[in-house]
Parts: sequence; structure tokens; C-alpha cells
Amino acid sequence: MLFYSGDTDGAVPTFGSMQWIALLGWDIITSWGPYMVDGQVGGYYEVYDGDFTFATVHGAGHMAP
Repeated sequence: MLFYSGDTDGAVPTFGSMQWIALLGWDIITSWGPYMVDGQVGGYYEVYDGDFTFATVHGAGHMAP
């Protein structure tokens, strides 16, 4: 499952999403790191046990999709 958040989202801030995910208590498989899009940082992601990935979308707000 992919859960993502725009890093400028004022309605559902990335920090709040990260706190919620931490409460799940799942082990981290891949530590926080950048992903690239056309040679630029598109955001950051972290992979958790149970096929769960959290990612940010750099420069996106609440309408990230």
C-alpha cells in the first residue's frame, strides 16, 4: 500500500501522517530517503514491514493526486 502526502499540505500535514504511521509500530525496511523524478528530488519515502510505503510529494499541497 502506498500512502502519500504533499509536503506543503496544510489540511493533512506530513508530520501528522508520520505520527500516525509511527503509532502502527511497524518495522522500517527501507529508511527515509529521496526518490528522483527527471533528475530532481520528487520527494522522500520510507518502506515499512507489511508492504506499506509512505512517501511525500515535493511541492504539492492537499491536491497532490
